[in-house]
Amino acid sequence: MYVFVCAGCGAELTTALSQVELPVHARQKYGNGLQLPVLMESGTFAVDPEPSGPPWRRWEEIDAEEATARGIYAPVYALSDGAPGAIVIAPGDARGTLLIPEKGGGYCCGLDGADGPNMACEACGLPVASRIDDCSLWQAVWLDPDAVCRLPVEGADPAPLSWGELMEERQGTPPFEPVTRWGSQRGTNHYWSWSPQWEAAAGRALAHLLAASQGQPVTMPDGLLKEVFQRSLDALLPAGPPALRAVLTGPGQPTPDADADILLVPTHPQTGEVWTPGGPATSAYLVPLPFGVWMWFAFPEPHLPVPASGGMPDGVLRDDPPTPRPGYLFQADPGVFQHTLVRLPAVRSPWLRHVLENLTQHVRASLL
Repeated sequence: MYVFVCAGCGAELTTALSQVELPVHARQKYGNGLQLPVLMESGTFAVDPEPSGPPWRRWEEIDAEEATARGIYAPVYALSDGAPGAIVIAPGDARGTLLIPEKGGGYCCGLDGADGPNMACEACGLPVASRIDDCSLWQAVWLDPDAVCRLPVEGADPAPLSWGELMEERQGTPPFEPVTRWGSQRGTNHYWSWSPQWEAAAGRALAHLLAASQGQPVTMPDGLLKEVFQRSLDALLPAGPPALRAVLTGPGQPTPDADADILLVPTHPQTGEVWTPGGPATSAYLVPLPFGVWMWFAFPEPHLPVPASGGMPDGVLRDDPPTPRPGYLFQADPGVFQHTLVRLPAVRSPWLRHVLENLTQHVRASLL
């Protein structure tokens, strides 16, 4: 475990935290005027390895060799020249900080950090972090990597859970959930939606599925996987045989067939490690899914528990009607899709570049 301290004076800025995988939805902007919850679980932190925040440079100002060196293989609107390695924590885990009033970028419904760090060390005044709580953004505190230092906490840091231990916990992410609009004159308004986490996870996975396809059609297994991915794959890929076959596999799942072309597998929620099948080496393309989303694909629950006050005994479900399903087709998150696709070398191929260049039309057609 670690505690983060001010690089200027050494004052502690966080509680003791354990490192976990950076959520795929960490930089997601979801919908319009929606109130998203806290991004990180209390007691955890994650690191974004890429540069983030101001200053920004437009694509026209960036040399092609520099973009490639940064792992960007197709045009984007702009790239950050900020420091890499921003650390994200839950707002409740911050200590010894004050908001900087003149750095209040955002203010549609909250702060968005667009003006740079908006939190200062209470002891010395050094700007150290950005508080994010504006509408349609995940609530978080992002520590400036140049303004903080990470110090180990005395005592052994527990080893990451094994895949078997993760399977025993069986913590899945439900595919749909109530989403909250910011309060109006009539009060808070909820509606049932596909999970923002699922849309982000599908955006990343869809980019990998297209890269794995090499321009051939791809078939998904029946059920929720087909509902989430097949419509977009059919629209973005050519029709007709031969089709590549994608299957779900991972811990606790049967060994995939030798003729499977694409494997949808989980990433470890603590280390980010991509699960790989044992036994003989396979040439199948591995498409990463966050563990919670993968768990629900692999072991779906028959009914989602309906939120209610009060507690129920372990193993007992409320005797309510099935949870309402969203009244619209699933759509992968276009921002996460684009972010992932431009970082895959396969995007250099003309057909995949064409998909990227027509992203706006695909969004209007509700494919993303």
